Order: sequence, then C-alpha cells, then structure tokens
Amino acid sequence: MKAVIPAAGMGVRFLPLTKDMPKEMLPVVHKPTIQYVVEEAVAAGIEDILIITGRGKRSIEDHFDRSMELENVLGNNGRQKELDEIKRVANMATIHYVRQKVPRGLGDAVLLAKQHVGDEPFAVMLGDTINLSAVPVVRQLMGVQAKMGGSVIAVEPVAREKVRDYGIIKGESISDGLYEIEELVEKPAPEDAPSNLGITGTYVLSPRIFDCLERTPPGRGGEVQLTDALRLLSQEEKVYGLQFQGRRYDIGDKLGWLKTTMELALDDPELGPPLQEHLRALMARRS
Repeated sequence: MKAVIPAAGMGVRFLPLTKDMPKEMLPVVHKPTIQYVVEEAVAAGIEDILIITGRGKRSIEDHFDRSMELENVLGNNGRQKELDEIKRVANMATIHYVRQKVPRGLGDAVLLAKQHVGDEPFAVMLGDTINLSAVPVVRQLMGVQAKMGGSVIAVEPVAREKVRDYGIIKGESISDGLYEIEELVEKPAPEDAPSNLGITGTYVLSPRIFDCLERTPPGRGGEVQLTDALRLLSQEEKVYGLQFQGRRYDIGDKLGWLKTTMELALDDPELGPPLQEHLRALMARRS
C-alpha cells in the first residue's frame, strides 16, 4: 500500500512563525511533526510515500534527503549517533513529491495523487497529526479495509465545542468501535452535528475516491473538501469509521502544538525529569 501525506497548507493559524517555515516542519521535541507521520507509515509496512507540498515547502524535501556536508562534519567529529540518525531518516522510505500549485483544499491535494496511486487502496495521513499507538493507527485501518473492503476513516469522540473544527460522521455500530458510515458533515455547528465522532486525519481509501473528488464542487472556503467527496463515495460503496486504539495529537493550532510538545517532552527519558522539576518550580512561583 502507498501513503499520501498532504502537506501543502499555508499554516495561517501559526503566522508569523510559518511565514518561512512549513507548519509540518514545526519541531516536536526531537524531530519535526511530519517525521512522526512518515515513521508511522513505515512502521505499518508502507515504504512508498507521496507528499503533497506547495510553495515554501522545500525544507520538507531537504529533511528527508541526504546531506553530504552535514554527514562529513558529523563523521569527522566522531558524532556517530547523530550521523546514524540522519542517515536513517533519509533512507527509511521512498518519498516522492507533487506540488499543489493553487491552495484549493484537502480534497484537491488528495486528487493530485491519482496518477501515483493507481487502482489500489491507499492511505492518507495528514502532515500535522501525530498518532502514537502500540499498533500504528494506519495499520489498524488497513486491517479493517483488508477484511471489509471499501474505505476506512479514523474517528474519535470530540468535545461539543470542538465539533465545528471537524468532519463529523453518523454511523451504525457494527462491532466494537467500528461503524458503517451513513452521513458525513464538514465542520457543522454543534446543534447540527449528527454525532460527536470526528474525523481525525488518517484514512485508507478506495481508488474510487478520485472519481468522487473530480465530481465534488468547491465547498466551504472555496476549497474542495475531502469530506464532501467521501459523502459521495459512501453512496456508492461502503465507508467505515474506526474508533482507533491509541492517542492522537493535533498540531493544527498553536495551543495544540505546545500541549503536544510538552506532553511528549515529559515522556522523554532524558528530558522528562528535569522538565518536570522546572515546571513544578515555575508553577510554585506563579501560585
């Protein structure tokens, strides 16, 4: 299976930080956000990855490329651990790139993968969403798709006040945590939402989604919404929602990014203990 990682958004909610830095390259403890996404795909057995980029995103390509100058410096200075790590990052997958020349939304970005993906099911993993789980979330979706066919979307309950930030599904429960989707709504008002199950940014999709995307007119914000195309797809074949096992970290805004960085830093065996001590002292001074 191939994976598509849309990473063409302009990161407006992070300005001015993202004026010259892609949102997907924001650091979370030891590495940029998008590296977590690529590593999840690789852990699930996916080695062919297409990243959809845009203007100003060249640093993503550079991050997953070899840097002979840096490798030479590290080698000459005996920094073997760091040298091994940057070589690992450069070699862990075959990564291709396509540019979204005009920012026309997530659906349009996924459509750009049509030629690369072909006629097989494929994964879509957002470049600003980190999943941590014993079994990679995308692998959990792959397992359902292999058994049930159709397409599978990762979902989780979201707070009422957050409903308007998500695509929301309505579905019939067919087993523990698995739903056959009956309706999808893009960013509804809380009073109009069909449930509290939000689409979290990881998908395994049938190639029929491309035909649906081509028939999907621009919607909210003048953008082609993937949720709208999934609504069309659900009328033609089965689309499932899986309440996955694991923890999702949303890097979509500044507060989410800061919370994620803090939590994962506290979990780090080297950084966690001194950071926790610092936070205790900081909170004591502020109380």
